Amino acid sequence: MLNMLSEHGVLPLRDKTILDVGCGSGQGLVDFESWGARRQNLAGIDLLEESARLARVRLGTRECAADIRCGNAAELPWPHETFDIVSQSTVFTSILSDGLRRAIADEMVRVARPGGVILWYDFRVNNPDNQHVRRVGAREIRSLFAGCEVHLRPITLAPPVARRLVPLSWVTALMLENLRIFNTHYFGVIRLSPRVVRRSH
Repeated sequence: MLNMLSEHGVLPLRDKTILDVGCGSGQGLVDFESWGARRQNLAGIDLLEESARLARVRLGTRECAADIRCGNAAELPWPHETFDIVSQSTVFTSILSDGLRRAIADEMVRVARPGGVILWYDFRVNNPDNQHVRRVGAREIRSLFAGCEVHLRPITLAPPVARRLVPLSWVTALMLENLRIFNTHYFGVIRLSPRVVRRSH
């Protein structure tokens, strides 16, 4: 993942403003901080108040704190062109409504600066054991972010395969993941045009 960020000019993060959509308890923001982002440049939003509260506990101090809010990602409470990076991790898979997916994607584009990036991590295959999630394929991602430069890479070895293989040979599991055949997620770097045409819902 860090290699791909480096390849596409996303690093370094020190002076970047970053929003994590569906931030949960803040682990993604903690990761950004560990990769060099400054806490006062971080923001997150989650639909659940308890998750947002936990994220504030992890990322808040009197001197510098991340801007963590509880709210709906389809109506982000930040102005146009606020962030250099907007990220989401397994948010879209849990949204079954095409209209809501579109609304959230449009909001992510709205709050991102022209020339900025959207970071994507989500399932590219369906989970046969969970009917409450739906994969997001490459064609749909490109449609959601039409007009943007979209780079996708299959990552994350399928958990059933990894569970069986890793105890036997971690190296073999890594090699199989690098082949990407059995990888279940897309990691994406989606770069906005320097001049973004804002889309209305």
